[in-house]
Amino acid sequence: MPYIATVSQKGWVVIPKELRAKLKIRPGSKVLLVEGEEGLVITPLPEDPIAAFRGMLKGFPLVEELLEARKEEAAREELRAGQLRGAGVLPG
Repeated sequence: MPYIATVSQKGWVVIPKELRAKLKIRPGSKVLLVEGEEGLVITPLPEDPIAAFRGMLKGFPLVEELLEARKEEAAREELRAGQLRGAGVLPG
C-alpha cells in the first residue's frame, strides 16, 4: 500500500505509524537510504546486524571446503619440495 509523507523544513519525513509497527522501526532505529533510478528507497536496518546475518551461510560447508583445499595445497607443496630435494636444490 503506498503512503505519502511530507518533508519538513528541516528535511524530516515521518514514517507512518502502521509502517513503523509493521517494520519494527522504533525511536533510535537505523534506516538505510539508497538513491535509485526510481527514487529513494528506505530500508530498516536490523538492531543487531550480527544476529541478522547469523545462520545466513547455513548449509554451506565452507570450513570443510577450505580445509580440504589446504590439504591438497599442502600435498602439492610437499611433492614439489621432494622434487626440489631430489634435484639437489633443497637440502634434505
